Amino acid sequence: MKILHTSDWHLGRTLYSKKERQEEHTLFLEWLLNTMKDNSIDLLLIAGDIFDNASPGSTSQKMYYDFLVRVKKTGCKNVIVVGGNHDSPSFLNAPKDILAALNVSVIGNASENIEDEIIVINDSNEKPLAIVCGVPFLRERDISRFAEGENYSDRSKRINENLKKHYEKIAELAENKRHELGKDIPVVATGHLSVAGGKRNEDDGVRETYIGNIEAVGSDIFLDTFDYVALGHYHIPSVIKDHIRYCGSPIPMGFGEAKQKKCVYIIDFDNGRSIEKVEIPVFQKLESIVGDKHFISKRLADLKKTGLSVWVEVIYNGDELFPDFPLWTNEQIANSKIEILKLQNRQHLNEVLTTNDTTNSLDELNVFDVFDKLLDKASVLDEQKDELKKSYKEIVDDLEIEK
Repeated sequence: MKILHTSDWHLGRTLYSKKERQEEHTLFLEWLLNTMKDNSIDLLLIAGDIFDNASPGSTSQKMYYDFLVRVKKTGCKNVIVVGGNHDSPSFLNAPKDILAALNVSVIGNASENIEDEIIVINDSNEKPLAIVCGVPFLRERDISRFAEGENYSDRSKRINENLKKHYEKIAELAENKRHELGKDIPVVATGHLSVAGGKRNEDDGVRETYIGNIEAVGSDIFLDTFDYVALGHYHIPSVIKDHIRYCGSPIPMGFGEAKQKKCVYIIDFDNGRSIEKVEIPVFQKLESIVGDKHFISKRLADLKKTGLSVWVEVIYNGDELFPDFPLWTNEQIANSKIEILKLQNRQHLNEVLTTNDTTNSLDELNVFDVFDKLLDKASVLDEQKDELKKSYKEIVDDLEIEK
């Protein structure tokens, strides 16, 4: 019995609302099909966030359904899809009866009958191979009800307790099912939630699922019944315990993930349990360049020499003011396959005077005094001050004339 664990595809996602990721996703899905075939995968687990939003476009839908149709040709006979917090439960569930004909089980959200989340995987002779507890993203309304007058702490405790109860109940049902089948087969669970020990970045697009850090539950909610727990939600591969893992997203969600190695996990239950980490190729190079003018220039020149397509963010943090930064960076990447998707000049971040910056009230300062103090506060180099003061005076004079 071989299982492949993947999650957080986020089909339809764009990078900073500028770049479509369709080509990357197409290449990933093609790679995934080949990986499943090469490794004789019996069961594919997709642990939530198949789509990036609740109303995926036609292109994203086509990619999803085309992939599911092609899975059978890899030799994999079973697919289980659980909904994530980005997915629309009703959208995922709508074609579940049709997809069942392809041995694709869809659990878009928790139902009133928790037994609906338990799936027995059989071999070609209808003999049971494994029991899967397909737990989707559990919305607050699915597991508990708001109590009037409860405070933040009470709500946090209620949500955590009910998440734990859900997994305790489904573990009990899985144990009963295994006893009923009379075979010592593995029990696998899914989860789309934040578990303490999972890793994330600031720009990874991971949404808070409840409020604050309520959703960061301990791994103790997963009982020993579970031989493997396939997690989704966080985009960085993380090993919470050897058998409890986040596989992460297949492509970087932002520049903070540019240097990460993306992966899927293959769990083999043929002889006990072995877990293999399979690295996903880089389909589009991303790079974050942070530094002064010399560092940025050198790094862009090095990337240009490679001749590769690279999407970059460039952040200038040098000491000198750099007013023509956008024009300069565009000149650096001319005649290359480098695209700048994010540009930030940290010297241009807003500065304001506070009472700690001057002993004088604002009424006692003229426009030139204020400008001088701002230059001092920003630690502008002396050789630049005279030129900036001259330009500033010209602007003020022009404004006076217009009055």
